[in-house]
Amino acid sequence: MYALCVLAALHMHIALDKLFSYIYPTSRSLSRVPSIPVPAMTLAYEAPQPHESVDSLSKGAAPPVDKEKQVLDSEHASDDPDSDAERERERRRALYARCRPFILGGLAALILAWWISATVLKATRHRWIVQTIFAWFFLAVIAFRFIPARVVSEPIAAVWMPLVQTPWYRLAYPVRLTVGWLCLLGIVFGSAFGFQLTGNTKYGDRAISVLGLFVFQCGLYLSSTRRSAVPWPTVVVGLFLQQAIALFVLKTGAGFSIFKWLAALARDFLNQGLVGAQFFFSADVIADSWFFVNTLGEIIFFIAFIQMMYYLGVMQWIIKNFAWLFFKIMDVSGAEAVVAAASPWIGQGESACLVRPYVDLMTESELHLTMTSGFSTISGSVLSAYIALGVPAQNLITSSVMSIPASIAISKLRMPEREEPVTRGRVVVDRGAAEERNPPANALHAFSKGAAFGLVVAGSILTNVLTILSLVAAINGLLTWIGHGFGINHLTLQLIIGYIFYPVTFFLGVPRAEILRVSQLLATKLVANEFAAYLELQAIMASADPLSARAFTIASYSLCGFANLGSLGIQIGVLGALAPSRSRVIARIALSAMVCGFLSTLQTAGIAGMLI
Repeated sequence: MYALCVLAALHMHIALDKLFSYIYPTSRSLSRVPSIPVPAMTLAYEAPQPHESVDSLSKGAAPPVDKEKQVLDSEHASDDPDSDAERERERRRALYARCRPFILGGLAALILAWWISATVLKATRHRWIVQTIFAWFFLAVIAFRFIPARVVSEPIAAVWMPLVQTPWYRLAYPVRLTVGWLCLLGIVFGSAFGFQLTGNTKYGDRAISVLGLFVFQCGLYLSSTRRSAVPWPTVVVGLFLQQAIALFVLKTGAGFSIFKWLAALARDFLNQGLVGAQFFFSADVIADSWFFVNTLGEIIFFIAFIQMMYYLGVMQWIIKNFAWLFFKIMDVSGAEAVVAAASPWIGQGESACLVRPYVDLMTESELHLTMTSGFSTISGSVLSAYIALGVPAQNLITSSVMSIPASIAISKLRMPEREEPVTRGRVVVDRGAAEERNPPANALHAFSKGAAFGLVVAGSILTNVLTILSLVAAINGLLTWIGHGFGINHLTLQLIIGYIFYPVTFFLGVPRAEILRVSQLLATKLVANEFAAYLELQAIMASADPLSARAFTIASYSLCGFANLGSLGIQIGVLGALAPSRSRVIARIALSAMVCGFLSTLQTAGIAGMLI
């Protein structure tokens, strides 16, 4: 919660300006409608008198000034409450402008003192890497409110442009693409065969994982909706980043500590939504982890909080910076970047709400990537539940983070962009047409309106999940009845899909004797959910015939995602509520996005198989 407090305080200079723009009409005109200055002479201008000619005015003669009228006008203006209010607002804005350096300076001193204290104290010294990055990031943000960005950008550009960027783009596109593929092949084969073997792993198992990575890419390319439009630089960079993140997190302690702290921060924040739920129910109900109470309560709280952050201008700042970063790295839109990067921390439903004003304007490819990124990860709110089931936290965190670039690469390979996204490269701040007609009066009002909308989204999620899971149960009942005619007692979707997934599980590098058991876990995860699959995995590991260390690791990675039929209902419900006009498109591409998210998780498991 300290992190949230510092984040809120850091953006207070943005928030205060935004608050003034809504509290004070003059400020609002400055932020929304360009003000037109009225010349001072207009106030003193009078219509020509009968004895005067218009020609005399056109020749530049100064019109006569009625002193008595000026005095009356000034007295009337002093009696006007609106004028007095405007002067008071301007005075307060000027006071804030004078105090702003002291506010930010005090905040910087507080952050610096916290960093020194946290580094010195024994109880928090062990997390020095995370708290150092955290503290100095905000100190840098505060510093650059006073230091022009060109102080840093110009020296970097003076070196980067002539030595790297200009020579690189002088190369022909096929040459640049060839260099990218060679770098990707280098890191893939280096990861697979450059580290010592562990446990029961053999180099042949790692080779199968490498082969599976290429098989998945070939399958996605053949099924692409428009193969000629595939953005190969985005695909190559995404796969390269996935491999690099795996090396950073799995082979360095610093990487794992950073991502574990981020996941804990997101989980602790979402858990605050349970306090309100406990007020209406009880601690025992919350401890039972009811989906209706816990998950939906967290979603309503999070949507309300995000709406308030939009009002204060914080989310616009985040989206703008993510748009620039990912446009430079992977050439995707700002909305896509935010959703993909947020999915591992806050989940599939909440991540789409981060870009709520833009969902209705998203292209088909953007909607596909939004859903794919949600399907390919789990959220921080369920991380502790899976850790309690015996799944290593390192596996869960690494899988979710690796799936960020993987989901982007796979989605763009499956459904390339054909249009021009609104948020590509540059984000135009937009609160949506509904809020333009009825803007919130203050931050609390924005939070209240967000909570009301969160209730609508939670209702959509509840109904979609209920109906889809019931449909799966009905299909299983029908299959079981048909199976009895062939002497098969438990013919279900899980059983059928388990055999279908047998070759897919083979390409993950699972030892041959354990392929069928792992493939059935994947089927359970797809048909039911990942929680049920992890429960089965826990039972297998507690049995007399547990999985080997390699098979267990690959299984724990491959189950770490929301790609299942129940989540399909969540995605359709959330995006359909955010963009009712695009509900037909959302329903049409949802199944494709779920498959891509599932393959993204499998691909992450295969890469983990190269490193163990």
